[in-house]
Amino acid sequence: MSEPALADQECEACTSEDEPLESEEYADYRAELRDDVWTVVDDHHLEGTYAFEDFRDALEFTSEVGELAEAEWHHPDIELEWGEVTIEMWTHKIDGLHKTDFVMAARMDRIYDDYEPDEEA
Repeated sequence: MSEPALADQECEACTSEDEPLESEEYADYRAELRDDVWTVVDDHHLEGTYAFEDFRDALEFTSEVGELAEAEWHHPDIELEWGEVTIEMWTHKIDGLHKTDFVMAARMDRIYDDYEPDEEA
C-alpha cells in the first residue's frame, strides 16, 4: 500500500533531538510541492510565493493559511501584498527543515487550488 499524499499526512511535532533534514532526505517531499511556488533556501527553510488576481483573494488565502497554522501549531512567516503572498517556513526547534514543513506547504498548495488565477482570463 502506498503512502498517502503529503498534504494528507499528519503534521508530526519534532523534538529538540531531531536533526534538520538534508537535501537527499527531503527530495521526495519537495517533489510533491508546486515548482512554481516553492524553493528550498540554503537547505534551511522553504520559501514560497503565491500569485493572486487581487488583494481580497490574497487576504482570504492568508486567513486560511493562518487557520491551518493555528490548527497544527506550526506557524510560518507570512507577507501579504496586493496580488501576492510570500511564505517562509522552517522548524524553529531544530533550526532547519522537518517533514512537517513540507506537509504544511503541501496543504497550502491545496488551499491555493481554490484561488489560483485563471490563466485564460
